[in-house]
Amino acid sequence: MHKLSYSPTQTIKLGEKIGRLLKKGDIVCLFGMLGSGKTVLVKGLAKGAGVDLREVISPSFVIIREYAGRFALYHFDLYRLDGLKDIADLGYEEYFYGAGVSVIEWADRLKKIMPPQYLKIELEVKGKKQRLIKFSAVGKDYSKLIRKINENTGG
Repeated sequence: MHKLSYSPTQTIKLGEKIGRLLKKGDIVCLFGMLGSGKTVLVKGLAKGAGVDLREVISPSFVIIREYAGRFALYHFDLYRLDGLKDIADLGYEEYFYGAGVSVIEWADRLKKIMPPQYLKIELEVKGKKQRLIKFSAVGKDYSKLIRKINENTGG
């Protein structure tokens, strides 16, 4: 499934609709180049999860931020990490397999420690403000979530 977004505001609204569908234990892995809208989408996910939008900023320099909403939302940004050891040192398992929702920017850096099931979201720049946002399920549980996203976003 894929969606087109024509503005950051539209990307936030899409994320918000998805955030309302997320539940404890979900893992969302984001893929895309710099400037593709990953953090913008996370703002929407967080808003849909009941987090004040103003709290959500890129955790590039601290690696992870935790937000309180309907559940704990763990926002990872792995851009500045060099290797798997750096990620392992974060104690990622406690976040990924805990009681909150984990959203991971630059998830491709997880490599061998990629979770076995997650919602995969790929963002691609298609114009100055236009983004192609592709959704796929890794593991059976996320196929249901993609169907719900499609239903709730006019698919």
